[in-house]
Amino acid sequence: MNMYRKSEEMMKPKIAAIFGSPRRNGNTAALLNKAVSGATDAGAEVTSIVLRDLRMSPCLEIYGCRKNGRCVIEDDFHAVSDLLLASDGIMLASPIFFYTVSSHTKILMDRCQSLWVKKYWIEKQPFQQKEDKRKGLFISAGATQGKKLFDGVLLTVKYFFDAIDTRLDQALCYRGLDFEGDVLKYPAYLDEAYQAGGKLARDLPDGR
Repeated sequence: MNMYRKSEEMMKPKIAAIFGSPRRNGNTAALLNKAVSGATDAGAEVTSIVLRDLRMSPCLEIYGCRKNGRCVIEDDFHAVSDLLLASDGIMLASPIFFYTVSSHTKILMDRCQSLWVKKYWIEKQPFQQKEDKRKGLFISAGATQGKKLFDGVLLTVKYFFDAIDTRLDQALCYRGLDFEGDVLKYPAYLDEAYQAGGKLARDLPDGR
């Protein structure tokens, strides 16, 4: 029985869910929690990463990573990086700050410059020609109704995902959400996030 359970666990696709909001119970956190529930109900194993709880320095651009692709700053980034690379799928949620992701999220992205260096400088992979190993879901919310509110952030996420061999499969971007709890007025948004999480899990191969 124990061997059966172990085998069953190994077959589950693995998803890393990155909570990028400075608020623990903000709108993007609520949406991502729904996506996590959808993925779990669809059979995935999901590990949550709450960036605000981590000790992570910004990138110092000292290029110590040129030697072997590993960032030389010793902090919580390495555990996060290992988890991302061991996952089959990535969920990322961040509110909009000045038309891009939160500072917590941007620190993680910038530290992944080491993975970009490994991929393109050390391994010399052709730019954007390798098949992505992972699929990604991005969730975001912004306070305004601006037509171009998400234009910049979607490019940022696309190229961040590229550094970790992930294809952006779906993006859920919601306008007019500012104060904590605003998203609860829109149950359709929460249901859409739940469905997106389930879809991501079902679209992934069995866990390694």
